[in-house]
Amino acid sequence: MPKDVLQQPISVEQALSYEDLLATNETLADSLQSKDHDIKKLKARRAWFEKQVFGSKSERRVDSSHQMLLEGLLGEQAPSVPEEKATITYQRGKAKKQRAEDCVTDEGLRFNNDVPVEVIEVSAPELNGPEADQYEIIGTKMQHRLAQRPASYVVLAYHIPVVKQRDTAAISQPILPAQVLDRSLADVSVLAGLLVDKFQYHLPLYRQHQRMEKAGITLSRASLTNWTKRSIDLLKPIVDAQLQHMLQSKVLAMDETAIKAGRAKGKMKAAWFWPLMSEDEIVFTYSPSRGKQQVEKLLNDVFEGTLLSDGYAAYARYVAATELVTHAQCWSHTRRQFLAAEEDEPERVAEILALIRELYWLEEKHQKLEGEKLRAKRLEESQPVVNAIYAWCQEQLATDLLPDHPLIKAVNYTLTRETALRVFLENPDVPLDTNHLERQIRAIPMGKKNWMFAWTELGAEHIGIIQSLICTCKLQGVNPYVYLVDVLQRINLHPAKQVEDLTPRAWKEKFATNPMGSGLDRVVNNGRE
Repeated sequence: MPKDVLQQPISVEQALSYEDLLATNETLADSLQSKDHDIKKLKARRAWFEKQVFGSKSERRVDSSHQMLLEGLLGEQAPSVPEEKATITYQRGKAKKQRAEDCVTDEGLRFNNDVPVEVIEVSAPELNGPEADQYEIIGTKMQHRLAQRPASYVVLAYHIPVVKQRDTAAISQPILPAQVLDRSLADVSVLAGLLVDKFQYHLPLYRQHQRMEKAGITLSRASLTNWTKRSIDLLKPIVDAQLQHMLQSKVLAMDETAIKAGRAKGKMKAAWFWPLMSEDEIVFTYSPSRGKQQVEKLLNDVFEGTLLSDGYAAYARYVAATELVTHAQCWSHTRRQFLAAEEDEPERVAEILALIRELYWLEEKHQKLEGEKLRAKRLEESQPVVNAIYAWCQEQLATDLLPDHPLIKAVNYTLTRETALRVFLENPDVPLDTNHLERQIRAIPMGKKNWMFAWTELGAEHIGIIQSLICTCKLQGVNPYVYLVDVLQRINLHPAKQVEDLTPRAWKEKFATNPMGSGLDRVVNNGRE
């Protein structure tokens, strides 16, 4: 450009146009920055969905810098973590393997007394020929192999003698044990098997029906549905009694999980299970709503203790409206909030994860302590870690991160729930998280992978009833099949006022040593009693 042009004075109109251009450039820069921010949020959302579908569900992490990072965050207050030393051992040659103590056979096969063992006599060719008299058996070796029969069904044919008395000509016959379901062809073993296969092993009824057909049994599929429904109806009073007992607990964990149940306008409706769990019992309650009214309906001013939950606002609103309940919240859910920000701020997130990891390490260290001893240890060792977590959160608010940044969202989540997250420090009965409840909830999504939805809301209620008993049986170390065979027969004979005796917890103490058997137990070696 010529020098004389550059030296010409700029008019007022030209100056204004330059200012407009600068303002336009600033607006474009702000717009681009906003779009970049939106793009990052969309990418983070897509990454979250991809992880839900394709990623690992495990939350376990291995971080070698854990102790070094803690020392920087806690200073001298960080408890010393003993260094783990790997011990490497070698086995050379072909020495006999070291089997576990519960191995029944030399081959390493483990089984209990409930597993039938059939003996197969192996004949030696030398003992069957013309020179058999030259051989003799000097010992016997035993080898075991695990075998499987296809799913088998048995038809029980009861031969009932009709007896006539010679003197009076009176005719009588023995009375068979009463059927669980009136006017039904199903033995209690079939009813318990249907329930266990469908709800513990998630085998839908139509697959069980196919298995019966392959075994040579011809039945309507509707019969299986009817048997299942009627059996669960018998069990409902037991679950109601179990829930009433749980409401007397000092600590209850509560959560919710979605399900499709019932139809509206041609579509399946959204509904929820609200599981409640005490120390060793669980009940799955059904509701078509996810609102606070379900919490009110379940606790019903009866529960007076500590309610442990995730960060869902319905629990906090319920506790705020009552003086009977203390609210504790889950540290595992808090940790997940920070994991969502790990990709954007890996170094900062590593610091907070190290602190939370220390809380869990201390809980594992003191897992054998109870009562006042555990409370003292939590106040002595865990409370400084919690204080450091909240001091760290306050520091992050002074950074240049925007309010909608994932890390700031996680920080605000933690700060607004500080009171509830500190409850475990003073109450030794409160666990650190709701993971024990989430492990039991797996039965619902595992089932949904097979039956997908409940066709009616009544069906959803039935799912909750039977899963409450099966999951509680597992918590109590009770075989669900043995329990159901006994209880389905006992419930019509047991006093209604003592129905709590039939809950898995009480049944284990009163009846587990001598449970009632099914019709199959009357068959002995293909003969009859």
